[in-house]
Amino acid sequence: MTNSFKTFLKHTSKDFHNQSVNPPIVRASTIIFKSMNDIRKTQSKYKKDPRGGYFDYGRQGTSTTHILQKILSKLEESYFTFLTPTGFGSVFLAIFSVVRPGDEILTVDPVYNPTRMLTQDYLKEFGIKTTFYNPHDLNSLKKNITKKTKLIFVENPGSNTFEFHDLSKVIQIAKKHKIFTAIDNTWATPYFFKPIKLGFDMAIVSATKYYSGHSDVMGGSLAVNKKVFKHVEKAQKITGLRLGPDDAYLITRGLRTLDVRLDKHQDNAMKVAAFLSKNKKIKLLYPYKKGSLNYKMWKKYYSGASGLMGLMIKTKNKNSVIRFVNSLKLFGYGYSWGGFESLALHQGKSERGNRKYLNLNKNERLVRLHIGLEDPNDLIADLKRALKHVK
Repeated sequence: MTNSFKTFLKHTSKDFHNQSVNPPIVRASTIIFKSMNDIRKTQSKYKKDPRGGYFDYGRQGTSTTHILQKILSKLEESYFTFLTPTGFGSVFLAIFSVVRPGDEILTVDPVYNPTRMLTQDYLKEFGIKTTFYNPHDLNSLKKNITKKTKLIFVENPGSNTFEFHDLSKVIQIAKKHKIFTAIDNTWATPYFFKPIKLGFDMAIVSATKYYSGHSDVMGGSLAVNKKVFKHVEKAQKITGLRLGPDDAYLITRGLRTLDVRLDKHQDNAMKVAAFLSKNKKIKLLYPYKKGSLNYKMWKKYYSGASGLMGLMIKTKNKNSVIRFVNSLKLFGYGYSWGGFESLALHQGKSERGNRKYLNLNKNERLVRLHIGLEDPNDLIADLKRALKHVK
């Protein structure tokens, strides 16, 4: 990429044929050809260059999805980027591509709970064992590696509790034992961190979140290196996990302002974090406190921080924390995040999962905040008023 990230997002994929600054939406189930010879030529081109945008059936995609794949591959600095209907579809595709019955997976403990349920429970029925490791103690990773270990699955920072760990060491361990690696990079996106460039085999982003940015579309991306490309290509053909052209168009449109939005999310989140850090009842789960292990690990790998953070609130009264959340006026209540609006969610066991290494005492409650694009002073005033309910 010769231009900067910011310039690239504004100028890529213009449609000069239709004289449009955005590519058109091409919807197709049947891809029409002039003759059988043309079909065979297209199929031959695909075999020679599977990344070239040659389609003989709509399930493979259209020019609209191909354009998004090219944009994301440049942003990720990856060999290729696959698209799925949801972010979790990319999680499934990454795992399904390289793991088989009899294999073992090592997964970071603070992982997205649906990922935990997939690896720990569902895949167990297929003879695939999952062991969870502590992100702050990589000996718990090393000691559980066996000859059957096929994949190390990372989410960084940890889901809901936002633990950052030493990613280069994870990659070194994996390469030493010839184990595949995958990371869920939704929190940062490649704007703040590029996992493939660091050495991961696969990098997942829920396009539902910051890529879209407007809370009106679902999708996922799976960036890969050359080593795993054929594994993922085959798995996607078999599963039919494909993103539709309308969603691809909306995600492409959202990407034009990814840098502007993430810079603002970060700026707002830092101001909110500065306010919350002064509250003695709150432990802020965000890379804000200099000198902390999470801060050091964030600073080592990331160029910035997004708008998602956690609060660990110390109180004997659980209901007062729920009243705090319920009394917020500028924060919506709901799952997902990454849109323009602020969100708040009390984190129960159903959200964080049955953690092995999370030591919450009975007086600690978790709340997740997504800091949106509103005026940060208004958000701070809303939080200040609502925190009076915490007793």
